[in-house]
Amino acid sequence: MRDHNAEYQDNAERQYAYDFDYLMRDYMMRTFAPYYQGKALELGCFEGGTTQRLARYFDDLTVVEAADSLIEIAKTNVPERVKFIHATIETAELEPVYDSIFLMHTLEHLDDPIPALARIRNWLSPTGRLFVVVPNANAASRQIAVKMGLIETNQSVTAGERAHGHRCTYSLDTLEHEVRQAGLTILTRGGVFFKPFANFQFDILIKNQVIDPAYLEGCYALGMQYPELSASVYTICTRD
Repeated sequence: MRDHNAEYQDNAERQYAYDFDYLMRDYMMRTFAPYYQGKALELGCFEGGTTQRLARYFDDLTVVEAADSLIEIAKTNVPERVKFIHATIETAELEPVYDSIFLMHTLEHLDDPIPALARIRNWLSPTGRLFVVVPNANAASRQIAVKMGLIETNQSVTAGERAHGHRCTYSLDTLEHEVRQAGLTILTRGGVFFKPFANFQFDILIKNQVIDPAYLEGCYALGMQYPELSASVYTICTRD
């Protein structure tokens, strides 16, 4: 039995969220904004950082979150008009009315991702779009960690990641395979932010002004050119 209220707690190996993670949310918003439309649904909200950003684009926003403690935190960080549902993707009962559905750094937490994606597909409106984003197994920083002997393979799930509820580590090809298996059609695909350093290293470098906003913008631009080396990979899908 999974305890969703425990999985987001920091552990001895890694933090659940670094400052770099919040920075990445802004780059994701920039990447996906041209595809936004209509009524929105966010699946998994953590403390509401992404919810807060989505609320700037969507007047009608609903959130499904498995950890009730996170819902209480997120509610304090977003407008009152945002609606919250305490449920898992596997148990939520929703209508097919959502024009934009966001599954951001959540798919890797699911025990049975393909059936879950198939359920989510049924919540899309006829012209709706599903935004699926996952950490990238082949990020440059992760490949360096493998060469250093810190991680066994690019696709490995480390002990710290597993404690945080990760069940697998995706690359762009495995992500594409699973969304297609769920009956979704890929509208576009890509990567967000070329990632030469680990999250904690980015935090240190930014805090000490070793790298500046221009460097970060360069990494964002390079991620579009080399999605296989980016921090996160994504697909934007339709139901047909």
